[in-house]
Amino acid sequence: MTAAAKLKLPARGRGARSNASGRFEATKVEDFDDGWTDDDAALPVQVQTIVTPLRSRTIISNNQSPDIGFDRSINTYKGCSHGCIYCYARPAHAYLGLSPGLDFETRIFSKPDAAVLLEQELAAKKYICKRIHIGGDTDPYQPDEKGLRITRGVLEVVSRFNQPVSIITKSNLIIRDIDILGPMARGKLASAFVSITTLDRSLARAMEPRASTPAKRLEAISRLAEAGVPVGVGFAPVIPGLNDHEMEAILEAAAKAGATTAMYVTLRLPLEIKDLFKEWLADARPDRAARVMSLVRQTRGGREYDADWSQRMKGTGPIAELISTRFKAAVKRFGLDGHRHDLDVSQFHVPASARVQLDLFA
Repeated sequence: MTAAAKLKLPARGRGARSNASGRFEATKVEDFDDGWTDDDAALPVQVQTIVTPLRSRTIISNNQSPDIGFDRSINTYKGCSHGCIYCYARPAHAYLGLSPGLDFETRIFSKPDAAVLLEQELAAKKYICKRIHIGGDTDPYQPDEKGLRITRGVLEVVSRFNQPVSIITKSNLIIRDIDILGPMARGKLASAFVSITTLDRSLARAMEPRASTPAKRLEAISRLAEAGVPVGVGFAPVIPGLNDHEMEAILEAAAKAGATTAMYVTLRLPLEIKDLFKEWLADARPDRAARVMSLVRQTRGGREYDADWSQRMKGTGPIAELISTRFKAAVKRFGLDGHRHDLDVSQFHVPASARVQLDLFA
């Protein structure tokens, strides 16, 4: 089976159903029938994860997107083996000459120098402290983090510098780092969001195959809250006709677990995600596919995606307005409408050990 082949069976534990060549590639790879297709169709498909170290020159990224609530972020990995079919980071893999499909969730690039680079950037004389968001692109607690501990290293650095951070994740692996996040949070230096898209284990397994189960994410919220970490729930993405009916149940469960704030994002389908999602939908939920895509188009002015800054996160039209109205009512009902977690930038300092290290690089 070629790299671009549409799988006869879903790859075990993977979200994407295909692996089409990236949009920047000069050549395309296509499957062909060699006579064994029918026999191979009954075999389980296994695709191994390959993690490659990526040598970066910097670790703090900057963005000027007006609809994103942070302008600095750290992503410790490129690609994500959680395999969420709707992930907005998928198209970036095309810049690496890889597919936003299966490659995105099986060809992972780690940043082993993240902690060292971060220490250098925080210690620079021109650095001005502002909140840094960890995981704005790909999940900082995807499965390989358990052994690689790159995100853990980043947290050790920000703790030493009193650098405020926020984190978003779909993994309960975050509770491993409560020993860092708890003390930071008590000093108003850390907050977290846990994304919960569904409480349905079957849907979660199909749509987010290697992310933590919904119950484990609720446990992460509970453990973080118990440790004093301000924690919110992200109901993202809202997919009309597929998971939107769960909004109130998810928000209520998160509030009971200890979440104090909430956010949502309506499904976005830019670039390759559009075809990947439709392909997954036809395979995983064929009875709902036409209805879901019709509702999605109704939130995007009749199109499958609209990148306009003013509405790309929430959508427009009656369906989007109903989602917004329900969300506002639910967060008020469950006490999730409080102030967003304020972090204190005034405590930032460069420790003496970092100044010595910086002198060595000068």
